[in-house]
Amino acid sequence: MTKSPTAAQRRIIEAADPATGRLTGSEAQLAGLVRHRLAFRHPRPPHAYFLTPTGHRLREGTQSPVAAEAPAPPAAPAPSGLFAARTGAEPPPDTERPAARARDVRSAWEGLLEMRRMTNPDGARDRPCAWERTHLVQAAALALEAAGRRPGPDGYRVGETPQPEAVAVREGTSESLGACASALEAAGWQVSEHAERPGGARYLLASPRRS
Repeated sequence: MTKSPTAAQRRIIEAADPATGRLTGSEAQLAGLVRHRLAFRHPRPPHAYFLTPTGHRLREGTQSPVAAEAPAPPAAPAPSGLFAARTGAEPPPDTERPAARARDVRSAWEGLLEMRRMTNPDGARDRPCAWERTHLVQAAALALEAAGRRPGPDGYRVGETPQPEAVAVREGTSESLGACASALEAAGWQVSEHAERPGGARYLLASPRRS
């Protein structure tokens, strides 16, 4: 049987920011939570620690301390193993916990805003950073999902384009496409609307704003 988090670690979990899951504690205590798979260390400076989805469930009392030690599947596959925004091309998940997904999206978006602050030369949070320009599809999808847009066949779909630093966004209706445009512009993207062909379906071209 695996050990439960210590009392000190439980206090750190309970004191986490309820919106972002950001943790405060000693390096040794936080590293212990990472070993328990209850926290992860952000790869960018200042390398803050945040609760994983399993850590959030433990904080909310919906998961036993011992069960929390077992690896939990992430919300979606990702190179980091932690989170992936949904581009609309994925098959619908077999099971979905909307509140948990919304929390994970919010945490990821807050983490991206912090990355902007730390990596943009002027510390701007309203303008995309270098990471977003090298992960265009994921960054645009996260901006849309964080704004409350729904991915999938009946929602938005984000895809690559031959143009440098641009993604294509498609939606089911012109009204929804306009909502996507507004969401991306609010997230610091430049957006223009185009037609597949004369009289064809409309779509957006979106690029990260540089200034």
